Parts: sequence; structure tokens; C-alpha cells
Amino acid sequence: MGDCGVILVIDHDREFRELAEDVLGRMSHPTRAVASAEEAQALLDGERPALVVIEVELPELSGLAVLAQLLETFGEDLPVILTSAVRGTPLDRAAGLLLGADDYIVKPVDPTELVARVRRSLRRSGTGTGSAATNGNRRAVDASLSPREREILKLLAEGQTQKEIAAALVISLKTVGTHIQHVLAKLGVHSRAQAVARAYNDGLVRT
Repeated sequence: MGDCGVILVIDHDREFRELAEDVLGRMSHPTRAVASAEEAQALLDGERPALVVIEVELPELSGLAVLAQLLETFGEDLPVILTSAVRGTPLDRAAGLLLGADDYIVKPVDPTELVARVRRSLRRSGTGTGSAATNGNRRAVDASLSPREREILKLLAEGQTQKEIAAALVISLKTVGTHIQHVLAKLGVHSRAQAVARAYNDGLVRT
């Protein structure tokens, strides 16, 4: 799986697995998504992952039990993020964190938030620096963006709409749209959400 370790997603929801593989797969770590703890065990085959995203409501073995097993096997410093579509109360989140999770996300989760939280957990664990080639590509992309494009990308990452950006920068909607298209082309993506996810992945904007 490579020297940097795999980002492993364990979730019985196929749509979430596909989303996670799509947005997290652009990071410096390979990303794999499986539907059960059994599949995860077979995939890892004893190799330590870089980070694990676990659904609390797994159908056979609960996500909390999987969390405990992973921490016992790989150590308490393994970054694990729990996700849940139904157990989102403060008590649920506190319980997950007390059991050793690094973070707890309540679904539905925005792709940019998922990327930001994964990046933060990797950074805290010291495994999110990326390879020299990845860092070189990041610098090249950053250098290709004009100051105005970087400014607009930052505002997009903050959740501002095209109209709000135009008002903030005192430029026309059409000009903002042109800049956004240039940003998408330079980042090699096809949507604003993908651009923001790529920006977080490559450190072009900060959480």
C-alpha cells in the first residue's frame, strides 16, 4: 500500500464509500473503502493504516468495537474518525472521543469538511506531510494561481457564493465566474466542491 500508509474507510453506505474514495483519494495517501470490519481486516493484512474512518452503525460489528480493536492492534496514536448518521448527540460524540477516536463527524458531511477533518487528524498524528513529489506538485499549482485566483479560492473554501464573492471584491459576477473557471482548470477539477477539496488536500487554504 505504499510507505505512507492507506486511509481506510469502513462504512456500509455505498454512496459514502464512493464519496470518501473520490475526495480523499486525491491526498498523498491511497484511500480504500470497505463495507465491513472483516473486509477491512483482510485489506490491511496486519499493515498499519495512516488513518481510519469508521461508521458507528456498522451492521455486524459496531464501529465502536472496531475502533477498540484497531487501537489495541496498532496503538492509541492511530488517528481514527468516527461517523454516524443517527448517533449525533453531544453524549454520543463524547463517548466516541473518550473511547479513543480522534474526531467524530455527524452525517451528512460536506466533502470539504471531511477532507479538512482528515487533514487535521493526519497532521496531528504526524503522517500528513506527503511525499516530495506531492509537495512539489502543490507548490507548482500554488504558483500557477494568480493572487486574485488564490483570493477567490479562499473565499470559496469559506463557503461564500459567487454573488457574495463579487460583492466582497467589488467585481462583476461574470469576472468572478471567469476566475473560478481558471481556478478549476489549473487545479484539474470540474466543480467548485472539488476545487475546495483539492485546495484543502494540497494545503492551498487552511482550516
